[in-house]
Amino acid sequence: MSELVLFHYPMSPFSEKIRTMLGYADLHWLSVPVAEMPPRPVLALLVGGYRKIPVAQIGADLFCDTRTIATEIASLANRPELALEHQPEAVRQFVEQVDLEIFMACVMAASDGKLLRKLIRETSLLKTLRFLKDRVQIGRTARVRTVRGAKAKARVLSHLADLEGRLSQDFLFGPSPCIADFSAYHGLWFVCDLAGKPWLRNYPRVTAWMARMRAFGHGQARTFSADEAIERARQSQPRPLQEGTDGDAIGTRVRVAPTDYGRDPVFGTLVHAGAHETVIARDTAEAERVHVHFPKQGFRITPAGD
Repeated sequence: MSELVLFHYPMSPFSEKIRTMLGYADLHWLSVPVAEMPPRPVLALLVGGYRKIPVAQIGADLFCDTRTIATEIASLANRPELALEHQPEAVRQFVEQVDLEIFMACVMAASDGKLLRKLIRETSLLKTLRFLKDRVQIGRTARVRTVRGAKAKARVLSHLADLEGRLSQDFLFGPSPCIADFSAYHGLWFVCDLAGKPWLRNYPRVTAWMARMRAFGHGQARTFSADEAIERARQSQPRPLQEGTDGDAIGTRVRVAPTDYGRDPVFGTLVHAGAHETVIARDTAEAERVHVHFPKQGFRITPAGD
């Protein structure tokens, strides 16, 4: 029951971030493919309204956002360099920028006819049209300002120049990788590997670094069904919780939602509020009690009635 289950889809950049971490950590993991957009019935059952991908599961514990998933991988593989909370301030600031501002610029710069045709080949014309409509709606409700068109490309090229200057060693902050490398990698994977932009040609150090990141692979995955994931949750108990920091609110009904985009809320009972993580309990007929974990940063917790 301690194996990590990953809900993901092939073209998801943040899923690629986690898949590459799993390769670096050389972990066995269970793969549950999901649709590129809701409805995703099994995830809705387990984590409520949360719509971002990927989501990870270990027994009856569900982990939303790559920051909490990375912390779990760090623990499973004894790789503390993958947990953001173990990093110095310079790494944390870098990760915050590349996971949001730079990532959004990469998505905008990559979104053209070539990528659209690839998406149609991977799915279908109808699914692609639904996907685009879904992403437009996300953009309308997002609280993140994004650059588009030529400005997005210019921002990505500026980012590449910055990385070229940083790479005096094999990885961004030293001779071995840390969470910063995986955070910077997935946006460029989307632009250069998936969308096929030839922008690495003027950046030899970044090109070599990307090759090193790809070489980690994706670890050892076994396909797992959604029904098996529910059954695993049902047969498990949420793991014991550490002492939190917000005792007065424990046991109250709350809503948790991202503060940037994809801001659909999740409702549950607050069972842990720590320095780096929030955990809520959800009860379902199919999976019984599960605990859903969120990072503290980037999420807002309010009473369920607000």
